[in-house]
This record gives sequence, C-alpha cells and structure tokens, in this order.
Amino acid sequence: MTSQNLPHLFSPLSIGALTLPNRIVVSPMCEYSSTDGFASDWHFVHLGSRAVGGAGLVFTEATAVSAEGRISPQDLGLWKDEHIAALARIVAFLHAQGACAGIQLAHAGRKASTWRPWDGSGVISPEAGGWTDVLAPSAIPFAPNYPQPQELDRAGIAQIRDSFRAAALRAGRAGFDVIEIHSAHGYLLHEFLSPISNHRGDEYGGSFENRTRLLLEIVDAVRGVWPRERPLFVRISSTDWVENGPDESWDLPQSIRLAALLRDHGVDLVDCSSGGNVATAAIPMGPGYQTPFSAAIRAEAGILTGAVGMITDPAQAATILRTGQADLIFLAREFLRDPYWPLHAAAALGAPASWPVQYLRAAPPQSTARAPVAAPHHPQQDKP
Repeated sequence: MTSQNLPHLFSPLSIGALTLPNRIVVSPMCEYSSTDGFASDWHFVHLGSRAVGGAGLVFTEATAVSAEGRISPQDLGLWKDEHIAALARIVAFLHAQGACAGIQLAHAGRKASTWRPWDGSGVISPEAGGWTDVLAPSAIPFAPNYPQPQELDRAGIAQIRDSFRAAALRAGRAGFDVIEIHSAHGYLLHEFLSPISNHRGDEYGGSFENRTRLLLEIVDAVRGVWPRERPLFVRISSTDWVENGPDESWDLPQSIRLAALLRDHGVDLVDCSSGGNVATAAIPMGPGYQTPFSAAIRAEAGILTGAVGMITDPAQAATILRTGQADLIFLAREFLRDPYWPLHAAAALGAPASWPVQYLRAAPPQSTARAPVAAPHHPQQDKP
C-alpha cells in the first residue's frame, strides 16, 4: 500500500447496527425518469451499476413523500404503497452486490412543478403535467420564472410531517438500510430554515428555534417508525452563500447549532452540502469547496458528517477522511462519469478491492472476489 493512511477510504464504518463496507457513498442524484413516482428499469441499472462498482452505500435520488412534493413530474416517489415493489427490487440487487441501500426522502416546496432540466426551466403548466398546489413556508417564489407558492397553514404542515413518517414506513418495507431527510438545496425543509424564504410570524418562523421546528418534528416522526439501530441522515445546505446576518439568511454557525440538535434527536450523520435557496448566489465552486463545512460541523457539533461537492480524486477523498474532515465521502457527478470509481480508486491507492466474480478476469492482481450475497432481512419488511 502506498500509505498506511490512505486505505481509510476502504475501511468499514459501523453506524448503529449497520456496517458500511467502505466510506464511499453514491450521493442522491435526480434522474427525472419516473412515471407517477415509480422506479423504472433506468433506476435499477443506474443504481445497481454503482453497487457493482463497489460503492459502500447507494442512495436513490430525492424521493418525494407526496405527489405535489416532486420537483418535476418525472421524480421518484414513495407516497403510496404501490411504489414499494419496484424499489424493493432495486434494494435486493444492491444488497446482493454487498452494498447498503439508502433512500433520500424529500419535498420540493416552492421549487416543485418545474420542468426536468433537458426539457426546459421554471414552472411547468398543468397542461404539460404540472400542478397548482405548490407549497412553501411563505408565498415567495424562488425566481421570477418559478411557481407562485401557497403559504402552508398548520394543517398543511402537519400533513407534510405525516407524509415523511408514512414514507419512512414504506422505506422500511422496501428493505432500505438508511434514510436521509433532504433539508438542503432550497427545497421545502431548507426553505423553512432560511429567513430568505421563511417570513412566517407563527411558531414556524422568525427565531432559529422556530425555523428549525419543522425539521426536528419530521426527524422525530421518522425516528418514531425507523428503529434507532438503523441509520438516519439529514442533508443540509450549510450556508445560503449570502453575506447577511443570521436573521436574514442561513449560515454555518446556524448549521452547527442545528447539527447538535439533530444529534440529540437521533440523527446519526449530517450530509454537508450548501446553496440552492438563492437563484443569484455567487458560489465559489472548486475541488472540495464544501468540505470545510463538514469539518466544522463534525468538530463543533460532535456528529458524524459526510463531505460532498467536487470530490473526484481518490487521494483527495482519502485525505479528507485521514485528516478528520468527514466520516463518509459522497460522490455525485464523478459517479456519473465512472460507475466503477471505487474499484479504480482502490487500484490507484494500492488498496485491496473486492471485484464481482463476473468481472474478476479484468481485476488487478491484489483484488479479491466478491461473490453474490444474500440480501439482509429486515423484520419491518414483513409489515403490511
């Protein structure tokens, strides 16, 4: 091995009763390839190939907890029982490759009912498949060409909380190992956190305690049906990238405070992204540009973190772990370029890798065979 520290990328990580085989995570990435929320063969191949490629944990894309909570009409969903079977098929294949299966539960908020990227941008009309019940903490559109949202009342807030809980139950029945609650990128729960999009005057707006209330309520609702021994993650935008005070935007100090609360409410890991709530924000993107957020939250909130954002090089990923800046590495676009990134990273770092027996003839000499394994059984799958 080239360095005794580099193989940390390939060391297991135990969270609750689950042990991830390595620290490499397929980050949730919207594929916009569903009909009425159902997972398709595209999802099976897309997610399955990353498990074949050696990822330790594979997440679905943002999966809507309600029909109106989709970003586009083609988003994945888990708002009805009929969605379970197609997802369970994917989960079983991920498990058979030795990977753990994660699902990201989401509500798009004021960024709902919009075109998928290759078809257009901004609001999509009902005639083209959109919907009018776009919901948000306040009636403030994301951008001029986006829908005009309706401000949620207390009954609507309670319904959304219940939708996350019901989706978590379905995720358990589908066999997922990890749930991630999406509270980033300008979608509904991030909209509640940020004063930019939350102008409410009730108990869900104004102070930090009020703006974080809904997310914590949803965490509690999900934890009520998701066993404590099974990991629960939350993805946040660590900052809005707007130079305002804490009463005017969301920033890193508030994210650190939130992460400590999430820890106390049973969250195991914070997935540290940023941005998405301000269309005109100037984001200084570059290699590992969000990793300092992960490092600060990990150190100051005392919770496991995931680093994400322009992490592409194996040595870069290994260094982030070795220097204590994160516990997991989330890769998105790099996995689109190379579904077998973990296998190639192991070769680059001189670390042993487990190759599928079907591909072993092409593996480096130090590789081991990864025979298909039986999918782990979760008792919750038996529940009607």
